[in-house]
Amino acid sequence: MFLIDSILLAPLKGVVFIANKINEIVEKETSDEGSVKEKLMRLQLKFELDEIDEEEYDRREDELLKLLENIRKDK
Repeated sequence: MFLIDSILLAPLKGVVFIANKINEIVEKETSDEGSVKEKLMRLQLKFELDEIDEEEYDRREDELLKLLENIRKDK
């Protein structure tokens, strides 16, 4: 009976494993100061190359700066 249960639950266990890995990557991305600084630099470059307007730049910069502040506060 345990073998049948293992076979039937294998796809579910795979999905749970993948979801956990994705969650780990997202947490690392949002809690890594270097990653946020890199995003800020890319955002500034897009603004300087006129790929985004000033309003979009200000909005996204505020989001990233708040995220950076939260990361530093948690350390």
